Amino acid sequence: MVREASLQQVLQSIVALLVEYLQCDSCIIYLTDGSKLVLCASNTAPSTAIGQVRLSLEEGLTGWVARNRRLVAISRDAFNDPRFKAFSELEADTYEAFLSAPVIARSRVVGVINVQHRQPHSYTGDEMELLTTVGEQVGCLLLLARLDREALERTVSIEQILAGGVLAGTV
Repeated sequence: MVREASLQQVLQSIVALLVEYLQCDSCIIYLTDGSKLVLCASNTAPSTAIGQVRLSLEEGLTGWVARNRRLVAISRDAFNDPRFKAFSELEADTYEAFLSAPVIARSRVVGVINVQHRQPHSYTGDEMELLTTVGEQVGCLLLLARLDREALERTVSIEQILAGGVLAGTV
């Protein structure tokens, strides 16, 4: 988040880190575009699916997570869950275990992160907490990505804020 990279590169890096840390078979990040969720990063989806796979907020487990702003953890037979929706473009739709967390920015859902395992997997509290935290961090990242370089350069330095007493009593 601190080095200069495109949003796509950063999202792919987050996917790679999650795959390595959680030892999962699939990680997918969807971001909202109006009333749709758009696949924006993945370690398993073909590059042609990035930006093309879209689902409404009413579709699938991913849509449920976005609508309800809640984590979902399914340890086996995720594809049999009544909320599940398969996409022919995504091999991960046949995986057993599914963990999903909303991406939140300023109290608004702006995306969803899905993690999947081919074999049954009981998600630990630490894994669920990690994915929730990453969802919050990605939300912050998206807010920062919307700021252009000039806006960042115009931002008042902390020294100026402190000198003016703006943060008096909060430091």
